[in-house]
Formats: sequence, structure tokens, C-alpha cells
Amino acid sequence: MARLGTGIGWRPEIARHVEELPGLDWVEVVAENICPGHLPDALLRLRERGTTIVPHGVSLGLGGPEPPDPARLAALAERAGALGAPLVTEHIAFVRAGGPLTASPRLEAGHLLPVPRTRDALDVLCENVRIAQDALPVPLALENIAALISWPGEELTEGRFLAELVERTGVGLLIDVANLHTNAVNRGEDPSAVLDALPCHALAYVHVAGGVERDGVWHDSHAHPVTGAVLDVLAELCARADPPGVLLERDDDFPGRDVLAAELDAIRAVVTAARAARTARTDPAGRGVLSPPVAGPGRGAGTEQCGGPDGDADRGAPAVPAETVTAAAEAAGLAASVAAGAAAADARERPACGAPPTAPGQPAATATGTTGTSTTGTSATAASPDRSSAPPATEAARLRLAVAQTALLSSLVAGTPAPDGFDRGRLRVQSRALVRKRTGVIAKVAPELPEILGPRFRAEFEGYARNRPMTGGHRQDALNFAAHVLSPAGPRLEPAVRRRLGRWWRERSRPAPPLRRRVAVLLRGGVRRLSGLTGARRAQASPATSSETAFRRPV
Repeated sequence: MARLGTGIGWRPEIARHVEELPGLDWVEVVAENICPGHLPDALLRLRERGTTIVPHGVSLGLGGPEPPDPARLAALAERAGALGAPLVTEHIAFVRAGGPLTASPRLEAGHLLPVPRTRDALDVLCENVRIAQDALPVPLALENIAALISWPGEELTEGRFLAELVERTGVGLLIDVANLHTNAVNRGEDPSAVLDALPCHALAYVHVAGGVERDGVWHDSHAHPVTGAVLDVLAELCARADPPGVLLERDDDFPGRDVLAAELDAIRAVVTAARAARTARTDPAGRGVLSPPVAGPGRGAGTEQCGGPDGDADRGAPAVPAETVTAAAEAAGLAASVAAGAAAADARERPACGAPPTAPGQPAATATGTTGTSTTGTSATAASPDRSSAPPATEAARLRLAVAQTALLSSLVAGTPAPDGFDRGRLRVQSRALVRKRTGVIAKVAPELPEILGPRFRAEFEGYARNRPMTGGHRQDALNFAAHVLSPAGPRLEPAVRRRLGRWWRERSRPAPPLRRRVAVLLRGGVRRLSGLTGARRAQASPATSSETAFRRPV
């Protein structure tokens, strides 16, 4: 994977700050938010400076039951080409359900939802990933997502699910340490166990983001400062592997440049300290000793390892120096937590990266997947996969996955009964989170709606969206909401507000005029503006009488 360095998620709201951040190596941009032929000037300036730009997709839905949409794949490939990106990234998630497979209406989640960690889901995901890889001009890496809910009857841990995905497809991994922390709080999953199972050679880069805990549930908001707990997980990861890149994500409630710079400094401090602890072993004489890469049966020689020559990852490695982390992290108020977490990360013994986590009461697994036997000198990383040998997902597996995901999404966005086995309380939390996310996106896609409706916009839209699933894109969702508000079933509006909203809806819902008509409209508008300017100059030269003023329309 390409060496990226330290980066930040590029958003229009902080475009100026991003250009001014010191020591920034690269940025990531949401692929669906840019147009290849009309890149923002700020992004073009970053490209001219040699800053690497990576497109990050959110709408492929590779974890869904259907093969990825060729048009969406082509759009992602086009953005990669326009940006000169060394890779593209997406998510291990499903974002829509229903449709022909289930003979039911198409439903859009409007956000990323977790796939069940079952053999069916893994088979379907692997086939979808291979289709995407064949369509994209650059390597693909996939991100683990944050989840509020757990699927009943899962057959694999997250670490094993990710490891088998890499083994079967060769796809890269984008590990979001904030999402690992989220799943630790919400689903009781140990981040260390996930990290222990990951194939280090597949790591493309790492996400770091902030969140907030409400009523015992962690929300991956990307609108709050990065916490010490998340940096602790970053230290855990960096104790096992040297990530090619680390990126700070912020999607809302944007702080100033100095706050962003301080968070980036805290991230750099953790990575730098862990790198020193991993690569510079100290022998009794005080000399630095590098741990050489190790090759084993079925492994590629020279592949980056997470452990030393004895097959143990960082056994006896020195703790990450607290003083190294403190100076940068104090600015973000995270020094004590980061230092303590980093020290604890290196103080513990670790299995080799890539070894599967074991269930309670079972003997520890070795690097070759057996139990109770030492495998000194073997590597824990996977060899390059033979994609042709992997069995394709059967239609039956796709259908089973489609039925399960449609039932879940329908309960979340359309108010149908919850499927058996799910925590109904958590489903309510997830449903409310989807509504809040949808409301926020509509406010950005159609900013005129909050302006027209004022403070009541959020309450009105959330009430509308609660049991009305999104069946198309967000722009159509905004139009449907406006039509509902204007209908007899909608809320009572002041006459001026109703007129403004009606005008907005009519202008955007009518069919686009033919090109000739558009040109004619533009020409007429230009003529009117010129006439208005001429009239204004005449009015200045000879003031109008009271009768003339009464009949003149304002320009």
C-alpha cells in the first residue's frame, strides 16, 4: 500500500483550514460529494501542491445482497482518475434493501448499517468485492463500520470476518479505531481481539474520529473531539503494525484550525511513539535491534510482520514513552489518557497479528490456525489470494441475505415489526439515529428548507421521516418532504412561508427544460437585467413623478 502519512478528511466547511494546516500529507474526500469535471478550487490547489487525495465512497453497499451497481462503480472510478488517487476506499456495510430479490419496495437507509457476520454474508461480500476490484483502476480498501446493533446468530468474530475477507479477495483494510471503540461500548467487542486477528500487510490506512456517549450508547458522531479512549485503540493498533497513513475525520460542528492542528499533533505523537517502540528494540547493552521480517509456510517473504522473530508481537517491547505523547496531546486535553493507554498497550503480551481470537476456555490459536502447539518462526499474514478458487456466492445465499436485511431495514425506517432475535431497545436507538442522520443530510442538500421553515424544520422533518422510508436519493427526499408539508395533511404554515416553500418546490420539481429553452430563458434574464440597469440610470437622471413611481415594479 502507498505510504500516505498524516491526513484529514476534506470538507467544504474547513477547506481553508485544511490548506493552512502544517505538515499535512494527504486528504480524503467523500466521493459522492464531488464532481470530477468541476472539482472545488481548494481541492485543485491541494493537488497542485502535491497533496495526495483519496476518494472515500459511502453508497456502493458492498455488504448488500445485490452485485454493486455498475454506474456507481464507474462514478467511483472516474473520481479516482480525476484526483490521481493511489487507491479508493469504501465500507463493509449495506445501505439499501428490498427490490427485485425480495419483490418488495426499494428502501434506502441513508447511512451505513452492519452486515451479519455469517458465512452467507461473507460469501456475498467477497463476490461483490471482486466485482468492484475488476471495475476500479486502483486498489480498493474497505472500512470496518461503527454499529449500534448486533445481528443474532452470527458465526464469525469481526477479526475473523475481516481476515477471511482479505484472504479471499486481497482487498485492503481501512481500520477505523473510533469504530472499534464504538463497537466495544455498544456490542461488547474487545478491540484488542479484533486487532490480533487482522492481517497487517493488508492495512491501507487508519481513521481516527470523535464521538459521544449518551445513555450508555456510543454515537460515532464525527462532531466531537477525539477522546483518549480512541487514541488508546490507535496506540494498540500501532503497537502491532506501522500504518501507511492515519487520518482525522470531522463531519460536523467544525472547530477552528488550531484545534484541528492540535488533534493531528496528538495523533502524530501516538504513531511516532508506537513506531519507535516497535522498530527499535533495546538489548541489555543498550543497542538498538530491529526485528527482521519473518517468512513462513504459505506466506510471502518480506511481508510486514507484527511480531518479532519468535512469532510474538511486541513481547517485552518497551512502553510508549509518555513524555513523547504528552507535549502534543495536552493541547487537545488528551495527554494523560493517551500516555496511559499507550503504555498499557505495549506492556501487555500480544499474539502475532493475524492469529484468530479464541473463545473463552479454548487454547490460544497459533499463527497457522491450530491450537495448543507452538509455531515459532511462522508469519501471521496471509498470502496473496487465488481469487479464482473462491466459490461464488449462490443465489440462495443472496436471497437469504436479502430477506434478512430487508426485514431489518423495514423495521428501522418503515415501522414494521422488529425481526426475531434483535434487541428492540437498540433498534429504536438505531432508528432514531437514522432519522437524525437523514435530517442533517437534507439540511445540507437543500439548505433552503431550514431557511424557509426556520426553527421548526428539524422537528417537522423528523416527524415526517419517522415512518416514511427514503426510496430515492436525498434530493428527491427533500422534494417529497416539501410536498408533504404543502399538502392538506401537512402542518399549518404562515401564508408567506407557504408561498416561499411552494415556489421552491415548483422550481425544483418541474422537468428540466430542453437546452434551447434554457438558453432562451438565460437570454431573456440577461435582457431584463440590462433593461433594469438602463431604467435605473434614467431614473437617476430624471426623478420619477409620484404617478410613475406607483406603477413601476422594483428591479
